[in-house]
Amino acid sequence: MTEIIKEDGKTIIKTGERIDTMNASQFEQDIQPVLVDGGVNVEMDCTNLTYMASSGLRIIQKTMRTVTQQKGVFKMTNVRPEIYKVLAMTGFTKFIKVEKIAE
Repeated sequence: MTEIIKEDGKTIIKTGERIDTMNASQFEQDIQPVLVDGGVNVEMDCTNLTYMASSGLRIIQKTMRTVTQQKGVFKMTNVRPEIYKVLAMTGFTKFIKVEKIAE
């Protein structure tokens, strides 16, 4: 389940446990208001995220691109090692700020 929190001039998107083929369209729909409302400082909190399919990568790329076009900042925080590995292998860590979860 996705949760949207606005605090201190930024918008935090708290992901659920999975972003996969089954729920990717719902996740994208859930975060759409953030992008339409001009969320310029967006943090995707991945504390609960344990699995992400290629459909999730597509949504993250699209979200980052939209925020960047609005001259905003997009970052992913509290990323678990297994998710970080996927992001690194696919090159996402080269163009998105990704902060690993504190261990």
